[in-house]
Amino acid sequence: MAQFAITAQQFSGPIPPPELLRKYEELIPGAADRIMSMAERQGSHRQTLESQVINSNIANERLGKILGFIICVLAISGGIYAVVLGKSAMGIAAIVAPLGALVAVFIYGKSEQKKNLKGRQQAIIEAAKNVQNR
Repeated sequence: MAQFAITAQQFSGPIPPPELLRKYEELIPGAADRIMSMAERQGSHRQTLESQVINSNIANERLGKILGFIICVLAISGGIYAVVLGKSAMGIAAIVAPLGALVAVFIYGKSEQKKNLKGRQQAIIEAAKNVQNR
């Protein structure tokens, strides 16, 4: 009768556990330093990309607000012009429509913020529960 034992190791992230890192260093002198340097470069690169994405999102939000404001001002101005020309129904509609759209976008944005906040709070609570269960 033969008996077999199978073991498996798993780790996540760019840096292996210390025992495995020691084995790499024994096999290839300088490997541990190269692995650590690679992990540092990867972390720095990831942080740079995250910063660029955040800055881009901020710029896009600002541009969206500016362009939305310009469009609304033009639509309202057109409505006022139509009222002055005697087309009051069209003019009032041209004034009310962009204002209604602005209110709708504002309400939708606030509800999305609340959903995102609740989702993040729930994720934090779940992570805390997982840490406590370990």
